[in-house]
Amino acid sequence: MGIGTQEILLILVVVLVLFGAKKLPEIGSGLGRAIKNFRKASSEPDEIDITPPKNGKDQS
Repeated sequence: MGIGTQEILLILVVVLVLFGAKKLPEIGSGLGRAIKNFRKASSEPDEIDITPPKNGKDQS
């Protein structure tokens, strides 16, 4: 059930026909930014720790 070379080529041809050659760089860069933002958001902690340090010194 994997995607083979023929299926990838068919998908690329359909995308090329639907969007045209001039829109492909915009689509690619938008997709790259989306993946980059998703990875960044998934690696960041869900919560921000605002508790003061125990020794009273600033840790920054």
